[in-house]
Amino acid sequence: MRTNVWRSCVWAAALAAAVLPGKSWSIGIEDVVDGGNNYNWELVELPGTICSDGSQYRFWVHDSASSNHLLIMYEGGGACWDYETCSGQAGVLGAANPNGIPTDYITQFKAQYVSPLVNGADPGIPLRPKNDIATNGFDVAYMPYCTGDVHVGNRVVTYNDPSGQNPPIVFRHNGYNNSIAALDFLAGRFPNIGKMVVTGFSAGGVASSALYYEARRTLLPNEGYLLNDSGPIFPAPDSSYNSHPLHSLIEDQWNLDSLYDQLPAAFDPNDFGSINAMIATEYPNDQLAYVGYSTDFNFSRFSYERFFPNLSQAQILAKWQADQANLLSRLDDFSNYSFHVPWHRPINDSHCVSIITFIGSHSCPKVRKKKWYEFWEFPWSQSWKCPSGNMPFETFLDRFILNNQVTRKVEPFNEYNLEDPGMSIVGPLINDALSGA
Repeated sequence: MRTNVWRSCVWAAALAAAVLPGKSWSIGIEDVVDGGNNYNWELVELPGTICSDGSQYRFWVHDSASSNHLLIMYEGGGACWDYETCSGQAGVLGAANPNGIPTDYITQFKAQYVSPLVNGADPGIPLRPKNDIATNGFDVAYMPYCTGDVHVGNRVVTYNDPSGQNPPIVFRHNGYNNSIAALDFLAGRFPNIGKMVVTGFSAGGVASSALYYEARRTLLPNEGYLLNDSGPIFPAPDSSYNSHPLHSLIEDQWNLDSLYDQLPAAFDPNDFGSINAMIATEYPNDQLAYVGYSTDFNFSRFSYERFFPNLSQAQILAKWQADQANLLSRLDDFSNYSFHVPWHRPINDSHCVSIITFIGSHSCPKVRKKKWYEFWEFPWSQSWKCPSGNMPFETFLDRFILNNQVTRKVEPFNEYNLEDPGMSIVGPLINDALSGA
Protein backbone atom coordinates (compact mmCIF):
# COMPACT_ATOMS: atom_id res chain seq x y z
CA MET A 1 0.00 0.00 0.00
CA ARG A 2 2.94 2.39 0.54
CA THR A 3 3.91 2.09 -3.13
CA ASN A 4 0.33 2.72 -4.19
CA VAL A 5 0.22 5.85 -2.03
CA TRP A 6 3.44 7.20 -3.52
CA ARG A 7 2.16 6.58 -7.03
CA SER A 8 -1.18 8.16 -6.26
CA CYS A 9 0.68 11.28 -5.08
CA VAL A 10 2.46 11.53 -8.41
CA TRP A 11 -0.70 10.83 -10.38
CA ALA A 12 -2.71 13.30 -8.36
CA ALA A 13 -0.11 16.03 -8.71
CA ALA A 14 -0.13 15.57 -12.46
CA LEU A 15 -3.92 15.48 -12.48
CA ALA A 16 -4.12 18.70 -10.52
CA ALA A 17 -1.76 20.39 -12.95
CA ALA A 18 -3.83 19.08 -15.86
CA VAL A 19 -7.21 20.30 -14.69
CA LEU A 20 -6.41 23.32 -12.55
CA PRO A 21 -4.62 25.68 -14.96
CA GLY A 22 -6.22 28.85 -13.62
CA LYS A 23 -8.63 30.26 -11.11
CA SER A 24 -11.71 29.54 -13.19
CA TRP A 25 -12.29 25.94 -14.23
CA SER A 26 -14.88 23.25 -14.53
CA ILE A 27 -14.42 19.49 -14.33
CA GLY A 28 -15.73 16.80 -16.58
CA ILE A 29 -15.20 13.15 -15.83
CA GLU A 30 -12.95 12.94 -18.90
CA ASP A 31 -10.59 15.35 -17.11
CA VAL A 32 -10.35 13.10 -14.08
CA VAL A 33 -9.91 9.62 -15.49
CA ASP A 34 -8.88 8.16 -18.80
CA GLY A 35 -12.00 6.06 -18.78
CA GLY A 36 -14.92 5.49 -21.07
CA ASN A 37 -15.30 3.17 -24.02
CA ASN A 38 -15.63 3.51 -27.76
CA TYR A 39 -17.67 0.37 -28.36
CA ASN A 40 -19.92 0.01 -31.38
CA TRP A 41 -23.07 -0.31 -29.31
CA GLU A 42 -26.28 -1.86 -30.62
CA LEU A 43 -29.42 -0.07 -29.43
CA VAL A 44 -32.24 -2.43 -28.41
CA GLU A 45 -35.89 -1.33 -28.08
CA LEU A 46 -38.34 -4.11 -27.26
CA PRO A 47 -42.13 -3.79 -27.62
CA GLY A 48 -43.91 -3.31 -24.31
CA THR A 49 -40.83 -2.25 -22.35
CA ILE A 50 -41.25 1.20 -20.81
CA CYS A 51 -39.74 3.68 -18.36
CA SER A 52 -41.59 5.25 -15.44
CA ASP A 53 -43.01 8.02 -17.65
CA GLY A 54 -44.32 5.56 -20.26
CA SER A 55 -41.54 6.24 -22.76
CA GLN A 56 -39.66 3.45 -24.54
CA TYR A 57 -37.15 1.52 -22.43
CA ARG A 58 -33.78 1.15 -24.15
CA PHE A 59 -30.69 -0.89 -23.48
CA TRP A 60 -27.48 -1.49 -25.36
CA VAL A 61 -25.45 -4.52 -26.43
CA HIS A 62 -21.82 -4.74 -27.45
CA ASP A 63 -20.57 -7.84 -29.29
CA SER A 64 -16.81 -7.96 -28.89
CA ALA A 65 -16.42 -10.69 -31.54
CA SER A 66 -13.37 -11.87 -29.59
CA SER A 67 -14.97 -14.05 -26.92
CA ASN A 68 -18.20 -15.75 -25.96
CA HIS A 69 -18.17 -14.36 -22.41
CA LEU A 70 -20.99 -11.98 -21.47
CA LEU A 71 -21.20 -9.23 -18.85
CA ILE A 72 -24.70 -8.03 -17.92
CA MET A 73 -24.54 -4.68 -16.12
CA TYR A 74 -27.58 -3.37 -14.23
CA GLU A 75 -27.28 0.36 -13.73
CA GLY A 76 -27.82 2.00 -10.35
CA GLY A 77 -29.47 5.28 -9.50
CA GLY A 78 -31.66 5.36 -6.41
CA ALA A 79 -35.23 4.17 -5.96
CA CYS A 80 -38.64 5.59 -5.13
CA TRP A 81 -41.86 4.63 -3.43
CA ASP A 82 -43.72 7.90 -2.65
CA TYR A 83 -44.30 11.38 -4.05
CA GLU A 84 -41.15 12.89 -2.58
CA THR A 85 -38.80 10.22 -3.91
CA CYS A 86 -40.55 9.73 -7.26
CA SER A 87 -40.92 13.45 -8.02
CA GLY A 88 -37.27 14.27 -7.53
CA GLN A 89 -37.83 16.27 -4.34
CA ALA A 90 -35.67 13.81 -2.39
CA GLY A 91 -32.61 14.50 -4.52
CA VAL A 92 -30.04 11.72 -4.33
CA LEU A 93 -32.54 9.58 -2.41
CA GLY A 94 -34.85 9.43 -5.40
CA ALA A 95 -35.17 7.65 -8.72
CA ALA A 96 -32.82 8.13 -11.68
CA ASN A 97 -33.94 9.03 -15.20
CA PRO A 98 -37.59 9.89 -14.41
CA ASN A 99 -37.87 11.35 -17.92
CA GLY A 100 -36.80 8.16 -19.66
CA ILE A 101 -33.72 7.01 -21.56
CA PRO A 102 -32.66 9.14 -24.57
CA THR A 103 -31.38 7.45 -27.70
CA ASP A 104 -27.84 8.76 -27.12
CA TYR A 105 -27.73 7.70 -23.46
CA ILE A 106 -24.94 5.20 -24.04
CA THR A 107 -22.59 8.07 -24.96
CA GLN A 108 -23.41 10.06 -21.81
CA PHE A 109 -21.45 10.09 -18.56
CA LYS A 110 -22.87 7.22 -16.58
CA ALA A 111 -23.03 4.62 -19.33
CA GLN A 112 -19.67 5.57 -20.80
CA TYR A 113 -17.53 6.18 -17.73
CA VAL A 114 -19.05 4.80 -14.56
CA SER A 115 -18.09 1.15 -14.86
CA PRO A 116 -14.57 -0.18 -15.35
CA LEU A 117 -16.25 -3.61 -15.46
CA VAL A 118 -18.10 -2.60 -18.64
CA ASN A 119 -15.05 -0.90 -20.11
CA GLY A 120 -12.81 -3.87 -19.36
CA ALA A 121 -10.14 -1.68 -17.79
CA ASP A 122 -9.47 0.26 -14.63
CA PRO A 123 -9.11 3.77 -16.05
CA GLY A 124 -5.93 5.71 -15.70
CA ILE A 125 -5.27 9.26 -14.64
CA PRO A 126 -2.30 11.34 -15.82
CA LEU A 127 0.90 9.27 -15.63
CA ARG A 128 -1.12 6.16 -14.84
CA PRO A 129 -2.32 4.17 -17.88
CA LYS A 130 -5.42 2.03 -18.08
CA ASN A 131 -5.00 -1.50 -16.76
CA ASP A 132 -6.95 -4.32 -18.34
CA ILE A 133 -9.12 -6.23 -15.87
CA ALA A 134 -10.83 -9.61 -15.83
CA THR A 135 -13.79 -8.50 -17.99
CA ASN A 136 -11.63 -7.16 -20.82
CA GLY A 137 -12.91 -8.41 -24.18
CA PHE A 138 -16.31 -9.55 -22.86
CA ASP A 139 -19.54 -9.03 -24.74
CA VAL A 140 -21.62 -6.52 -22.77
CA ALA A 141 -25.29 -5.83 -22.15
CA TYR A 142 -25.79 -2.44 -20.46
CA MET A 143 -29.15 -2.07 -18.72
CA PRO A 144 -30.05 1.56 -17.92
CA TYR A 145 -32.33 2.30 -14.99
CA CYS A 146 -35.51 4.38 -15.27
CA THR A 147 -38.23 2.64 -13.23
CA GLY A 148 -37.28 3.44 -9.61
CA ASP A 149 -37.74 -0.19 -8.53
CA VAL A 150 -34.24 -1.76 -8.69
CA HIS A 151 -35.22 -3.27 -12.06
CA VAL A 152 -37.78 -5.70 -10.54
CA GLY A 153 -41.07 -3.86 -9.94
CA ASN A 154 -44.38 -4.52 -11.65
CA ARG A 155 -46.96 -1.93 -10.62
CA VAL A 156 -48.36 1.36 -11.87
CA VAL A 157 -48.86 3.79 -8.99
CA THR A 158 -50.35 7.26 -8.77
CA TYR A 159 -48.41 9.29 -6.23
CA ASN A 160 -50.19 12.36 -4.81
CA ASP A 161 -48.39 15.42 -3.51
CA PRO A 162 -49.16 15.48 0.24
CA SER A 163 -49.06 19.29 0.17
CA GLY A 164 -51.65 19.40 -2.60
CA GLN A 165 -49.61 22.00 -4.48
CA ASN A 166 -48.55 19.81 -7.40
CA PRO A 167 -50.43 17.42 -9.68
CA PRO A 168 -50.21 13.66 -9.07
CA ILE A 169 -47.51 11.55 -10.69
CA VAL A 170 -48.36 8.35 -12.55
CA PHE A 171 -45.26 6.24 -12.05
CA ARG A 172 -44.74 2.96 -13.89
CA HIS A 173 -42.61 0.57 -11.85
CA ASN A 174 -42.06 -1.70 -14.84
CA GLY A 175 -38.55 -2.96 -14.13
CA TYR A 176 -39.44 -6.64 -13.87
CA ASN A 177 -41.14 -6.81 -17.25
CA ASN A 178 -38.30 -4.84 -18.86
CA SER A 179 -35.71 -7.16 -17.30
CA ILE A 180 -37.42 -10.39 -18.35
CA ALA A 181 -37.91 -9.15 -21.91
CA ALA A 182 -34.25 -8.13 -22.07
CA LEU A 183 -33.06 -11.52 -20.80
CA ASP A 184 -35.19 -13.28 -23.40
CA PHE A 185 -33.64 -11.09 -26.09
CA LEU A 186 -30.11 -11.81 -24.83
CA ALA A 187 -30.77 -15.55 -24.91
CA GLY A 188 -31.34 -15.27 -28.66
CA ARG A 189 -28.61 -12.72 -29.24
CA PHE A 190 -25.93 -14.75 -27.39
CA PRO A 191 -26.87 -18.44 -27.75
CA ASN A 192 -23.52 -19.88 -26.64
CA ILE A 193 -22.17 -18.17 -23.54
CA GLY A 194 -19.00 -19.30 -21.80
CA LYS A 195 -18.69 -17.17 -18.67
CA MET A 196 -21.69 -15.01 -17.77
CA VAL A 197 -21.09 -12.25 -15.21
CA VAL A 198 -24.28 -10.67 -13.85
CA THR A 199 -23.39 -7.49 -12.01
CA GLY A 200 -24.64 -4.05 -11.05
CA PHE A 201 -23.92 -1.20 -8.68
CA SER A 202 -26.21 0.26 -6.01
CA ALA A 203 -29.81 -0.33 -7.17
CA GLY A 204 -28.29 -2.37 -9.97
CA GLY A 205 -26.47 -4.43 -7.36
CA VAL A 206 -29.84 -5.34 -5.86
CA ALA A 207 -31.00 -6.26 -9.36
CA SER A 208 -27.97 -8.48 -9.96
CA SER A 209 -28.94 -10.65 -6.99
CA ALA A 210 -32.69 -10.41 -7.53
CA LEU A 211 -32.47 -11.35 -11.22
CA TYR A 212 -29.58 -13.81 -11.14
CA TYR A 213 -31.82 -16.88 -11.03
CA GLU A 214 -33.81 -15.64 -14.04
CA ALA A 215 -30.64 -14.77 -15.95
CA ARG A 216 -29.03 -18.11 -15.16
CA ARG A 217 -31.96 -20.25 -16.26
CA THR A 218 -32.75 -18.13 -19.32
CA LEU A 219 -29.27 -17.72 -20.81
CA LEU A 220 -27.82 -21.11 -19.75
CA PRO A 221 -24.12 -20.16 -19.70
CA ASN A 222 -21.38 -22.71 -19.18
CA GLU A 223 -20.22 -20.82 -16.09
CA GLY A 224 -22.13 -18.31 -13.97
CA TYR A 225 -20.85 -15.41 -11.86
CA LEU A 226 -22.77 -12.98 -9.66
CA LEU A 227 -21.04 -9.77 -8.57
CA ASN A 228 -23.25 -7.53 -6.43
CA ASP A 229 -21.60 -4.14 -5.87
CA SER A 230 -23.14 -2.25 -2.97
CA GLY A 231 -26.71 -3.38 -3.41
CA PRO A 232 -26.96 -5.96 -0.63
CA ILE A 233 -30.28 -7.66 0.04
CA PHE A 234 -29.90 -8.04 3.78
CA PRO A 235 -31.61 -10.89 5.64
CA ALA A 236 -34.71 -9.45 7.35
CA PRO A 237 -37.23 -12.19 8.21
CA ASP A 238 -39.09 -10.16 10.84
CA SER A 239 -39.44 -6.70 12.35
CA SER A 240 -36.45 -7.13 14.65
CA TYR A 241 -34.14 -6.69 11.64
CA ASN A 242 -33.07 -3.22 10.52
CA SER A 243 -34.00 -3.67 6.85
CA HIS A 244 -37.43 -5.16 7.47
CA PRO A 245 -39.35 -1.85 7.14
CA LEU A 246 -37.73 -1.12 3.76
CA HIS A 247 -38.36 -4.62 2.43
CA SER A 248 -41.99 -4.60 3.58
CA LEU A 249 -42.63 -1.28 1.87
CA ILE A 250 -41.08 -2.11 -1.49
CA GLU A 251 -42.67 -5.55 -1.61
CA ASP A 252 -46.07 -3.87 -1.60
CA GLN A 253 -45.27 -0.68 -3.47
CA TRP A 254 -43.50 -2.39 -6.35
CA ASN A 255 -45.48 -5.65 -6.32
CA LEU A 256 -42.48 -7.92 -5.91
CA ASP A 257 -44.78 -10.94 -6.07
CA SER A 258 -44.10 -11.01 -9.81
CA LEU A 259 -40.47 -11.72 -8.99
CA TYR A 260 -41.09 -13.93 -5.97
CA ASP A 261 -43.55 -16.19 -7.80
CA GLN A 262 -40.84 -17.25 -10.26
CA LEU A 263 -38.26 -18.21 -7.65
CA PRO A 264 -37.72 -21.81 -6.45
CA ALA A 265 -38.79 -23.23 -3.10
CA ALA A 266 -35.41 -22.42 -1.53
CA PHE A 267 -36.50 -18.77 -1.53
CA ASP A 268 -38.60 -17.61 1.43
CA PRO A 269 -41.08 -14.92 0.28
CA ASN A 270 -41.26 -13.70 3.88
CA ASP A 271 -37.57 -12.75 3.73
CA PHE A 272 -36.25 -10.98 0.64
CA GLY A 273 -32.74 -11.58 2.00
CA SER A 274 -33.16 -15.34 1.65
CA ILE A 275 -32.44 -14.85 -2.05
CA ASN A 276 -28.70 -14.98 -1.27
CA ALA A 277 -28.91 -18.49 0.17
CA MET A 278 -31.31 -19.58 -2.59
CA ILE A 279 -28.82 -18.65 -5.33
CA ALA A 280 -25.94 -20.38 -3.56
CA THR A 281 -28.05 -23.49 -3.08
CA GLU A 282 -29.48 -23.61 -6.60
CA TYR A 283 -26.11 -23.02 -8.28
CA PRO A 284 -23.41 -24.50 -6.02
CA ASN A 285 -20.85 -24.51 -8.84
CA ASP A 286 -21.29 -20.82 -9.70
CA GLN A 287 -19.08 -18.12 -8.23
CA LEU A 288 -20.99 -15.50 -6.25
CA ALA A 289 -19.74 -12.32 -4.60
CA TYR A 290 -20.80 -9.28 -2.58
CA VAL A 291 -18.60 -6.19 -2.48
CA GLY A 292 -19.25 -2.95 -0.60
CA TYR A 293 -17.84 -0.50 1.92
CA SER A 294 -18.54 -0.72 5.64
CA THR A 295 -19.11 3.04 5.74
CA ASP A 296 -21.45 3.33 2.74
CA PHE A 297 -23.46 6.45 3.55
CA ASN A 298 -25.67 6.29 0.47
CA PHE A 299 -27.38 2.91 0.43
CA SER A 300 -27.50 3.00 4.24
CA ARG A 301 -29.56 6.18 4.07
CA PHE A 302 -32.00 4.48 1.69
CA SER A 303 -32.21 1.54 4.04
CA TYR A 304 -32.90 3.34 7.32
CA GLU A 305 -33.23 7.13 7.14
CA ARG A 306 -36.90 7.27 6.17
CA PHE A 307 -37.87 4.43 8.50
CA PHE A 308 -35.96 5.44 11.64
CA PRO A 309 -36.32 9.24 11.86
CA ASN A 310 -33.72 11.55 13.36
CA LEU A 311 -30.81 9.14 13.23
CA SER A 312 -27.32 10.60 13.16
CA GLN A 313 -24.82 9.49 10.53
CA ALA A 314 -23.10 7.34 13.14
CA GLN A 315 -26.40 5.64 14.05
CA ILE A 316 -27.25 5.00 10.41
CA LEU A 317 -23.85 3.44 9.80
CA ALA A 318 -24.15 1.36 12.97
CA LYS A 319 -27.34 -0.21 11.59
CA TRP A 320 -25.63 -0.72 8.22
CA GLN A 321 -22.62 -2.42 9.79
CA ALA A 322 -24.83 -4.69 11.88
CA ASP A 323 -26.79 -5.75 8.79
CA GLN A 324 -23.61 -6.16 6.77
CA ALA A 325 -22.01 -8.34 9.46
CA ASN A 326 -25.13 -10.51 9.56
CA LEU A 327 -25.09 -10.87 5.77
CA LEU A 328 -21.41 -11.85 5.71
CA SER A 329 -22.05 -14.40 8.44
CA ARG A 330 -24.78 -15.97 6.29
CA LEU A 331 -22.65 -15.91 3.13
CA ASP A 332 -19.81 -17.54 5.03
CA ASP A 333 -21.93 -20.71 5.18
CA PHE A 334 -21.61 -21.21 1.41
CA SER A 335 -18.38 -22.36 -0.18
CA ASN A 336 -19.06 -20.48 -3.44
CA TYR A 337 -19.55 -17.00 -1.93
CA SER A 338 -16.76 -14.41 -1.96
CA PHE A 339 -16.81 -10.98 -0.38
CA HIS A 340 -14.57 -7.92 -0.57
CA VAL A 341 -15.38 -5.30 2.07
CA PRO A 342 -13.13 -2.24 2.32
CA TRP A 343 -13.74 0.20 5.17
CA HIS A 344 -13.98 3.63 3.56
CA ARG A 345 -12.99 5.79 0.62
CA PRO A 346 -13.82 9.49 0.28
CA ILE A 347 -15.48 9.03 -3.11
CA ASN A 348 -19.27 8.98 -3.52
CA ASP A 349 -19.83 8.64 0.24
CA SER A 350 -18.01 5.28 0.22
CA HIS A 351 -20.76 3.94 -2.04
CA CYS A 352 -19.84 1.38 -4.72
CA VAL A 353 -16.46 -0.32 -5.04
CA SER A 354 -16.35 -0.80 -8.81
CA ILE A 355 -17.38 2.61 -10.19
CA ILE A 356 -15.21 5.22 -11.97
CA THR A 357 -11.85 3.91 -10.74
CA PHE A 358 -10.50 1.20 -8.44
CA ILE A 359 -8.26 3.68 -6.60
CA GLY A 360 -8.95 3.23 -2.88
CA SER A 361 -10.97 0.04 -3.37
CA HIS A 362 -8.41 -2.31 -1.81
CA SER A 363 -9.23 -4.33 1.29
CA CYS A 364 -6.63 -5.06 3.97
CA PRO A 365 -7.80 -7.31 6.82
CA LYS A 366 -4.80 -6.35 8.99
CA VAL A 367 -4.54 -2.60 8.45
CA ARG A 368 -3.31 -0.88 11.58
CA LYS A 369 -1.71 2.27 12.93
CA LYS A 370 2.00 2.58 12.27
CA LYS A 371 4.28 1.73 15.14
CA TRP A 372 6.49 4.51 16.45
CA TYR A 373 9.52 3.27 14.53
CA GLU A 374 7.56 3.12 11.24
CA PHE A 375 6.64 6.79 11.00
CA TRP A 376 9.71 7.44 8.90
CA GLU A 377 8.11 5.41 6.09
CA PHE A 378 6.84 7.42 3.14
CA PRO A 379 4.44 9.16 3.00
CA TRP A 380 5.06 10.73 6.37
CA SER A 381 1.51 12.10 6.57
CA GLN A 382 0.17 8.53 6.55
CA SER A 383 -0.26 7.07 10.04
CA TRP A 384 -1.82 3.79 8.85
CA LYS A 385 -0.15 0.73 7.38
CA CYS A 386 -1.14 -2.60 5.83
CA PRO A 387 1.64 -4.99 6.86
CA SER A 388 0.23 -7.92 4.89
CA GLY A 389 -2.83 -9.30 3.15
CA ASN A 390 -3.73 -6.25 1.08
CA MET A 391 -6.11 -7.10 -1.78
CA PRO A 392 -6.52 -4.62 -4.66
CA PHE A 393 -9.96 -4.94 -6.19
CA GLU A 394 -8.55 -5.82 -9.61
CA THR A 395 -6.76 -8.76 -7.98
CA PHE A 396 -10.02 -9.83 -6.36
CA LEU A 397 -11.66 -9.79 -9.80
CA ASP A 398 -8.88 -11.87 -11.36
CA ARG A 399 -9.24 -14.51 -8.66
CA PHE A 400 -13.03 -14.43 -8.79
CA ILE A 401 -13.67 -14.44 -12.56
CA LEU A 402 -10.53 -15.90 -14.09
CA ASN A 403 -9.52 -18.45 -11.46
CA ASN A 404 -12.84 -19.39 -9.79
CA GLN A 405 -11.18 -18.74 -6.45
CA VAL A 406 -13.19 -17.82 -3.37
CA THR A 407 -11.71 -14.79 -1.59
CA ARG A 408 -13.00 -13.24 1.62
CA LYS A 409 -11.57 -9.95 2.83
CA VAL A 410 -13.12 -7.66 5.44
CA GLU A 411 -11.20 -4.55 6.38
CA PRO A 412 -11.43 -3.18 9.94
CA PHE A 413 -11.78 0.49 10.91
CA ASN A 414 -9.04 2.69 9.48
CA GLU A 415 -8.46 6.12 7.99
CA TYR A 416 -5.92 5.04 5.40
CA ASN A 417 -7.73 6.53 2.42
CA LEU A 418 -8.48 9.72 4.33
CA GLU A 419 -4.76 10.21 4.94
CA ASP A 420 -3.65 9.17 1.46
CA PRO A 421 -2.20 12.39 0.00
CA GLY A 422 -3.08 11.29 -3.53
CA MET A 423 -6.67 10.50 -2.59
CA SER A 424 -6.99 13.93 -1.00
CA ILE A 425 -6.64 15.41 -4.48
CA VAL A 426 -8.19 12.71 -6.66
CA GLY A 427 -11.24 12.12 -4.42
CA PRO A 428 -12.63 15.69 -4.50
CA LEU A 429 -12.11 15.91 -8.26
CA ILE A 430 -14.02 12.69 -8.86
CA ASN A 431 -16.77 13.78 -6.47
CA ASP A 432 -17.07 17.10 -8.30
CA ALA A 433 -17.35 15.27 -11.60
CA LEU A 434 -19.97 12.89 -10.19
CA SER A 435 -22.06 15.69 -8.74
CA GLY A 436 -21.96 17.57 -12.02
CA ALA A 437 -22.95 14.60 -14.14
